[in-house]
Amino acid sequence: MWFKNLTLYRFNKPFTTDTETLETALADFTFSPCSSQDISKFGFSNALGKKGQALVHSAENRHLICVTKEEKILPSQVIKEALDEKVAEIEDQESRKVTKKEKDNIKDEITTTLLPRAFSRRSQTRALIMPELEMILVDSSSATKAEELLALLRKAIGSLPVIPLSYATPIELTLTQWLQAGEAPAPFEMQDEAELKSESDEGGIVRFKQQVLQEDEVLAHIATGKQVHKLALHFAQSIAFVMQSDASVKRIKFSEEFRAGNDEVGTEDPIARLDADFALMGSELVAFINALNQAFGHLNKVYKDII
Repeated sequence: MWFKNLTLYRFNKPFTTDTETLETALADFTFSPCSSQDISKFGFSNALGKKGQALVHSAENRHLICVTKEEKILPSQVIKEALDEKVAEIEDQESRKVTKKEKDNIKDEITTTLLPRAFSRRSQTRALIMPELEMILVDSSSATKAEELLALLRKAIGSLPVIPLSYATPIELTLTQWLQAGEAPAPFEMQDEAELKSESDEGGIVRFKQQVLQEDEVLAHIATGKQVHKLALHFAQSIAFVMQSDASVKRIKFSEEFRAGNDEVGTEDPIARLDADFALMGSELVAFINALNQAFGHLNKVYKDII
């Protein structure tokens, strides 16, 4: 339930789909497990996990959705060894070289044979549609996984005009200014971790962890032209996170004190607790994103529409 990463996207147009319409649209793309010959399957699943019963969980006009992906695990080395063995057998028996087209066909046959015996793994990715921010927040550290979710959502509802979040002033310039000044603007506080990169091709990357970032050792790298591309921060004593220069937010951790705000709800009714946690997290993420936008300045208005 509690998001651990944020890959952020902005709507080009207001999102006006209501919960019922969204639920109906996603139902046509519900996840189903792999059959014996499927190498992977991808679809929407219950937003609240095993305890939930809906593909969309909404509160305060914020919509939580979830996709599940199942993949068969077929190590490439296993396929290669079987292919090499089969090719060697044919070449020995028929005294000729196997063509590339034949190798491709043999590889397909081997894959088909091995699939029913392959292990599978499942992963889930959640996203929070927030019309009040005109944004979608994807709980993933991988842009590829985030784009997979958006592509399926776009297919389900017919149109999804979104773009990655970006700011008019590059984030690395702002983060570098904060580190040089020795502090971030309220309600953010710098922590003890950063990554600096040189902008030149010949330059390198330097990482600091559990380090006082105001020390001369760190600032000397900025003097030589490096810029801050990752910086660990706290937000309002509720969220610890790492801000990255691509506008993604990694390693989010909601504080125990903040999460304890729903302790009075108890755990006797799991759905009620999940719903309360969703509402608590959603409200804080609104405040968090608004604070990021204020701290990093104007949103970048130069973009190409995505239908």
